[in-house]
Amino acid sequence: MASRSEARLQTVPGELFPVPLTIEGASVLHQMARFRWPEWRKLASAERARIIAEAAPVLARLESGQSALYSVLGHKGDLLLVHFRKSFDELKQIELELARTALSDYLEVTKSYLSVIELGLYESSVKLFRALRDRGLEPHSPEWNQEVAEAMERQREAMKPRLWPDVPPARYVCFYPMDRRRGEEKNWYTLPIEERQRQMEEHGKIGRRYAGSVRQIITGSIGFDDWEWGVDLFADDPLVFKKLIYEMRFDEVSAVYALFGQFIVGVRVPAAKLGELLEGKLPVDAAQRAE
Repeated sequence: MASRSEARLQTVPGELFPVPLTIEGASVLHQMARFRWPEWRKLASAERARIIAEAAPVLARLESGQSALYSVLGHKGDLLLVHFRKSFDELKQIELELARTALSDYLEVTKSYLSVIELGLYESSVKLFRALRDRGLEPHSPEWNQEVAEAMERQREAMKPRLWPDVPPARYVCFYPMDRRRGEEKNWYTLPIEERQRQMEEHGKIGRRYAGSVRQIITGSIGFDDWEWGVDLFADDPLVFKKLIYEMRFDEVSAVYALFGQFIVGVRVPAAKLGELLEGKLPVDAAQRAE
């Protein structure tokens, strides 16, 4: 007899396999920290300068490897570090490197978020699963698995720039985690895959309208962290975060099935400007200087 979990993945004759394909890329770590300002102010200026001189090159090296430092607005923290890397091992090495700096004595990491860049292939999955169904192939049969593997490899090659991006250079970031509802009344995961594909297509149309003003990077965290996805929005005008997320509230997939966690907004701080930040001066970017 099939277990309950196995039964849920057995398709009714004529229905498509319910689990959409995904392709994954960079491993991603967000680190949120508070800065111990009272202890920092007690230090002599020479000692503060020494600590900054040690930490800045470390941050610069991480920055060149696709990390970014942000100064967080509001009470939720002081600093946000975002790291894109090839593996979890590389992310762990970053944690160890930062822990060895004297600056870490003045940082209290309050939250973190671990995930991988994920592209959900709803449209491609529906087309492929229909074709395989029409050919009479059973899910997870050798022939079915071979067709899926070949399709996934083509997608990975085509989507490589999106799977392994640079950290966008925008001045502002907005990060938040999110889930899809799995409650008794509304459960995203019990909808037929064609219906989920339709709703995600409509959802994506909104994001594409903002493509010129905001960069969105979605990461998957099922099995890695407490939420199912993490969302990073990068823009030079923070007002676009409000406009984009507000408009998305009105589409079906968000209005009915989405749950959102805490929003974190930060201002980009180049590693070379760490000293200015710790002197209480927010670094000004080139565009602001021109104004």
